[in-house]
Amino acid sequence: MPLSDSLVQLQDLTFGYGDRIILDGLSMSVPRGKVTALMGVSGGGKTTVLRLIGGQYRAQQGAVLFDGHDVTQMHQTELYAARRRMGMLFQFGALFTDMSVFDNVAFPLREHTPLSEVLIRDIVLMKLDAVGLRGARDLMPSEISGGMSRRVALARAIALDPELIMYDEPFAGLDPISLGTAARLIRRLNDSLGVTSVVVSHDVDETFAIADHVIMLANGKVAAQGTPAELRACTDPLIHQFVNALSEGPVPFHYPGVNTQLDFGVQP
Repeated sequence: MPLSDSLVQLQDLTFGYGDRIILDGLSMSVPRGKVTALMGVSGGGKTTVLRLIGGQYRAQQGAVLFDGHDVTQMHQTELYAARRRMGMLFQFGALFTDMSVFDNVAFPLREHTPLSEVLIRDIVLMKLDAVGLRGARDLMPSEISGGMSRRVALARAIALDPELIMYDEPFAGLDPISLGTAARLIRRLNDSLGVTSVVVSHDVDETFAIADHVIMLANGKVAAQGTPAELRACTDPLIHQFVNALSEGPVPFHYPGVNTQLDFGVQP
């Protein structure tokens, strides 16, 4: 059976928290072997999409296909098997603070494989070397910088040689040097490991520099998608506002709600 061009597909997906709908009939595909950027305004459902792909959340309607298999229909054993084929870089790294750098990266190997400690040591050092931190293996998370923490978390995410790596805001809180290093590392690992990457980010310039495909979410659906160059040239007002970081446009500054004039005793 030939492989699909898409490793992940969301089909007519609906998800919300209570009465608040976040994703409304969303359909999108993540091309296999590429870096796909998932972008849009805050609260638009980008991180929610990652959690749906990983099976942490279950959609109210629709399907989430990972390599042709619907995550929403998987039983626990099937879901855990699928998750072993995924790597996740959590926002700000989410390292175990009471474990050394080495033990953080070794954790998924110890949990999910029967490998000996000798083999685990070789794999951990290889993964740390890939992110340039082999020499930091004995340090604790409190002894390394934020940028280094993010790279350790990336080494942990690739420890099981996943087919899909998901990045939740990998550039948040990083200085320009660390940000550029992280971006280039994502691109290099994607190409050298032959994986599929999904990057949730608000950083337009760095993300566009490494992405093959960009999906822009708005109002619970795909507002636009294409190459970074195509998104920059898009004339849709919302896309233009986001890509160019404009304060004026379809996305309002004030949160909609009660008439704020009433707060000051002014009758509308």
